[in-house]
Amino acid sequence: MRGPGGEGVNEPLLEVRGLEVAYGTIPAVKGVDLEVRPGEIVAVIGANGAGKTTTLAAISGLLAPRAGTVRFEGRSLAGRRADEIVRAGVVQVPEGRAILTRLTVAENLALGAYTRRDRDGAARDLEATLARFPVLRQRARQLAGTLSGGEQQMLAIGRALMARPKLLLLDEPSTGLAPLVVAEIFELVSRIRAEGTAVLLVEQNARQALRIADRAYVLETGRVVMAGPAAELAESPEVRRAYLGL
Repeated sequence: MRGPGGEGVNEPLLEVRGLEVAYGTIPAVKGVDLEVRPGEIVAVIGANGAGKTTTLAAISGLLAPRAGTVRFEGRSLAGRRADEIVRAGVVQVPEGRAILTRLTVAENLALGAYTRRDRDGAARDLEATLARFPVLRQRARQLAGTLSGGEQQMLAIGRALMARPKLLLLDEPSTGLAPLVVAEIFELVSRIRAEGTAVLLVEQNARQALRIADRAYVLETGRVVMAGPAAELAESPEVRRAYLGL
């Protein structure tokens, strides 16, 4: 299907083909294929060491692939710096949140817009982010390191949204959080998608990830071993046994 200007309406926003990444001589990702289409939440699940975080790092320019292609909006990301990839619209929230603990909440959020040149737009987005996260508004002048784990995760997501991503990469957003906070974070992810931002979600909490995702990939030892609609994977005997504890 083609749009009025000839562009492909149903073409992937992100397309990864044959991705290989190694740490020295040790292969970590071994020919991964995946894609994210506009408006989707796509989950990547798997055990520790499956290659999930490494895949995200290669997409966002933090690691150089040994082989394969990463294309965003039809353009190759090969050789582009991480900040250039952010400007293109791909923004990652890293595992462990990586907030700057000695800066205030407001300063952390402002850093999320460092690649932008529209100061007025960034100021409006800062206000919108504080409206989205009332707890961050209450703690705007507080040092980020004094926040709870859930508040720090909200701050990390809010900081990423300040860059106006077209695709948000989320790496293990539920790690170390209480169940009620986990539910709140996943509800937030669903709202972000509803507002028009596609999401690639790496998550060990497979039950929650498959509940909100449209499609999903299962990684084992650096390879995709299953892929399909999230609801179907959630009913797969293999996935239920290995990742859902059923």
